[in-house]
Amino acid sequence: MRLAAAAAAAIALTLTLALPGMALAKPLFQPWIDGTQASEPQMQVQAYDADTYVIRQSVKTNFEAPFLYLLFGKDRALLLDTGAGGLKVRPTVDGVIADWLKAHHRTAIPLVVAHSHSHGDHRMGDVEFKDRPDTVVVGWTAPEVAAFFKIADWPNQIASFDLGGRVLDIVPTPGHHPSHIMVFDRRTRLLLSGDTLYPGRLYVPANDFADYKASIDRIAAFTKDRRVSHILGAHIEMTTTPGKDYPQAAPSHPDEHALELPYADLLELQAAVRKMGDTAVKDVHDDFIVFPLPPRPPAPAPKPAG
Repeated sequence: MRLAAAAAAAIALTLTLALPGMALAKPLFQPWIDGTQASEPQMQVQAYDADTYVIRQSVKTNFEAPFLYLLFGKDRALLLDTGAGGLKVRPTVDGVIADWLKAHHRTAIPLVVAHSHSHGDHRMGDVEFKDRPDTVVVGWTAPEVAAFFKIADWPNQIASFDLGGRVLDIVPTPGHHPSHIMVFDRRTRLLLSGDTLYPGRLYVPANDFADYKASIDRIAAFTKDRRVSHILGAHIEMTTTPGKDYPQAAPSHPDEHALELPYADLLELQAAVRKMGDTAVKDVHDDFIVFPLPPRPPAPAPKPAG
């Protein structure tokens, strides 16, 4: 695979083809950059299939080490999240797009840049795409997300977003953050779950716990009969030891948990938060930890015009 010259020095590219429903006993991907080596590339790209790419930011550039997702359809591509800062992400994204275009004998494809939610570790690269040709950067607030995806009744309505022969379902999942969404890809049956569910600490502000529980119920009901192949989140904070996470802001992730989670973990999370009643409590599971936070401060009131 050819990579743009600007990105080549910053990327470790591994093609790992995976079939929906593959047993989780064998990880979907080759080992991710984890900060355990003296040096590692700033970003790593692995392909789930020829139209689906997972990109990881090195923990050496930001302790969050988030994952980004790049999905291609016939008419447009979607980039979900733009990283935590500390590096340039556009050269990597443009390199993957250039390779995809070459493989499809095309010269261009429109790009939509959206976010699992608008915490800073998922949108710091937005500025790099602001002036990129044929590119739309979706806003950060729940109203902006709802408007772009044509969700009239946030968060109850689920919208479809067609990339061209590849339909994504956009599921509002506020709780971790008011603008949070999950994305279900009908083609691969992947569920991109952001920070609502991933192998790590699932942070939930105390005053948003009711929203979080409702969101878990919403996504569980929506996916019940859709045969989710794998759940792919935005971070890895768990080790291979069941129930053991890394310290906050750990500089490296030795013995790191796989990125993908089985669908059973969503049902396990649903049962756990239902059992808590009205108040979230810290609850350790093999693949994730429900982690309550103090109440989220109210959003500042808009400044008067003039």
